[in-house]
Amino acid sequence: MGKVEYGFYRLEVWKLGMELVDFVYEITKKFPSDEKFSLVSQMRRAAVSVPLNIAEGSIKRTKKDFASFVRIALGSLMETMTCLEISLRQKYIVAEDFEKGQEIIQNIYFKLIALDKFLTKK
Repeated sequence: MGKVEYGFYRLEVWKLGMELVDFVYEITKKFPSDEKFSLVSQMRRAAVSVPLNIAEGSIKRTKKDFASFVRIALGSLMETMTCLEISLRQKYIVAEDFEKGQEIIQNIYFKLIALDKFLTKK
């Protein structure tokens, strides 16, 4: 039996969310071990929450319900951005990593805003 394709797999914003998760896991592997249960954990949970909420919201009965999950994903995205900023300030990442993460986040941000507007238009 092959892989089942759920509707959210086709959403570009979900694909970008998964790219963000991959990026965050990659960079946090290099963080100091004393950050494992603080910043690393927080940053990973925030990043993972983005595609999780998009996927969960996509199966809701109404556009209004889906929009609520999109807004939660936006909050998690901004949390991830803040963790990225902290990581740069603490010199856990280099400017190049910060810029790459910021670019991924910006792409997701604008797509989530557009999706929210689509879902909440009257």
